[in-house]
Amino acid sequence: MKLSKLNRDFHRWGSILIALPVAVIIATGVILQLKKESAWIQPPTRQGSSNELSLSFDQILTATQGVPEAEVESWDDIDRLDVRPRKGMLKVRCKNGWEVQLDAKSGIALQVAYRRSDLIESIHDGSFFHDSFKLWVFLPTALVLGTLWGTGLYLFFLPYYAKWKKRRNMTHADKQLTLSKSTILE
Repeated sequence: MKLSKLNRDFHRWGSILIALPVAVIIATGVILQLKKESAWIQPPTRQGSSNELSLSFDQILTATQGVPEAEVESWDDIDRLDVRPRKGMLKVRCKNGWEVQLDAKSGIALQVAYRRSDLIESIHDGSFFHDSFKLWVFLPTALVLGTLWGTGLYLFFLPYYAKWKKRRNMTHADKQLTLSKSTILE
């Protein structure tokens, strides 16, 4: 079987196999590119009153517990803290998807909003579906996509190479013909 035929078959079946995972990756990737532009995807970062970070961990927990949407009762309900000293604020990211932005000096809630970017990122990398989904579905998808890219380049340049080779052979044949004519004429 010729290599170009094998490549075409691989393209046909490989593209069918990875169509759905690639569509998910592309769609969520486009949305994630817009996360800083859209407050619906990720809440914008607010500015605090001072660059001084004077809140203790207990004060952060108490301030976050005062926000009903956060549904925080203990540190177990908090996923992470994101401290922004230059902005004078910190983000408390709760496990339920809500984000509370606190003033780093006073502890006042600057903004409370649902953070969709984490959910979209988990769909994008496959971990939303199952922990091993990204390893067993999205990784092979990436490998097949990379191979499709490489073989696609091969299939794209193959006709150009064939034309170049044909021209070169014809030029070489013309030179041989010219040499034989000149030899005969002498």
